[in-house]
Amino acid sequence: MNQYIVSASSTARDFVPIMMCVHDLLGQLPVTARSRDHQGVRIEGGRVVDDSYTGPILEEVICDNVVKRVTPPSGSYRGIPVIVAPIRDDEGNAIGAMGVVDVTGIFDLAGLMEQHAMIKKQVCGSDPCPRPEESTGAKR
Repeated sequence: MNQYIVSASSTARDFVPIMMCVHDLLGQLPVTARSRDHQGVRIEGGRVVDDSYTGPILEEVICDNVVKRVTPPSGSYRGIPVIVAPIRDDEGNAIGAMGVVDVTGIFDLAGLMEQHAMIKKQVCGSDPCPRPEESTGAKR
């Protein structure tokens, strides 16, 4: 019987079967994982693209033992929103971290609404937009 154990000293090879499963479950979104003591794995497009991977957010999450939703300033996913969570032991200590590209973070709704308001102001000026005579109800 095959058995996979994740520990603070797990290697990239230990993470591959688990992370391939997560990668497939998430529609092949890029995923990463590493243990506290060893570099890990980065999976994209259905294959392992790096088996000695680490990233700044994986390292921060292991150190801080908290979930982070951020856009990394450096590394393979620089400028792309990610979610990274710690893998904890029975005592709650971070023994590793697992991350995924955050597709929900790609859409900045607040920024989109702000841009929409600015565009509306440029197009309509200070009048209500659309003007009452331009509304769809007035055209019926």
